[in-house]
Amino acid sequence: MEITQLKYFYVLAQNQHVTRTAEQLNIAQPSLTQSIRRLEKELNVKLFKTNGRNIVLTEYGKYLQRKIEPLLKTLNEIPEEIQTLTGDRKKMLKINVLAASTLITDTIIRYQKEHPEVRFQIVQNVETEDADITIFTREFFQQPLVSKDSFYIFSEEIFLAVPKTSEYAQRETITLNEMAGKSFISLAGTKGLRSICDRFCLHAGFKPNVVFESDNASAVKNLIGASIGVGFWPEHTWETHEGSGMTLLPISEPKCQRDIIVQLHHDSESHEEAFRYYKYLVEFFEELKKA
Repeated sequence: MEITQLKYFYVLAQNQHVTRTAEQLNIAQPSLTQSIRRLEKELNVKLFKTNGRNIVLTEYGKYLQRKIEPLLKTLNEIPEEIQTLTGDRKKMLKINVLAASTLITDTIIRYQKEHPEVRFQIVQNVETEDADITIFTREFFQQPLVSKDSFYIFSEEIFLAVPKTSEYAQRETITLNEMAGKSFISLAGTKGLRSICDRFCLHAGFKPNVVFESDNASAVKNLIGASIGVGFWPEHTWETHEGSGMTLLPISEPKCQRDIIVQLHHDSESHEEAFRYYKYLVEFFEELKKA
């Protein structure tokens, strides 16, 4: 059965008049008649019978009319519902935040205050491909040679955070191999920054002795300030260390740096709001460089 056949049948069942139905559907009367005959042949039943000059539904026709009425109603609603979804999608941004989550959350709050009509759907999933923009981190990111996506790269130095009571606190710089055997406070192992910092230590010739790990940067800061251990601290994308009881030391060897990458997915480049927020993030990070 074809949808067009069912629509023709339904209108004819309502009118019970071939000529009037053909005019309403804006088709030739023979085309309507042939469509109904094909439907009857497929179902192997008669759907209409003559009643004087008019036609009426058979019991099979009445049954078919009852069955398809809700289906056709649903089909008729689909175009309008899709248009509504399209309008909603234009004002929804799907953001996959895999790095600098506190900083990105702050930008979302500020952006939404300026654009209250925009809604954000935030996920943290390394496997998802359903996002307009993804923010992630790498040690040294090389933009793919073949990619239709847009990338913005923000590089920041990684410092060593030590307690102010530490013997190293008055140093101007430090080499990372001096920390071999020291207790480290770190982010949880699933975080991108954690993997990067572990590689820094391996490059310096040791595996970090992690005595405490947390998903929360504030917890890391508080434990370092309480002289429980030392840890890594990004230059820009974490909260301020002022009043934390810790000191940040530049690492002279190896070079400790990470990239924050803002990726606008190709499928979303035509999404006006996604492109606008991407530009907003780029401008935000450019201003952060100057701070």
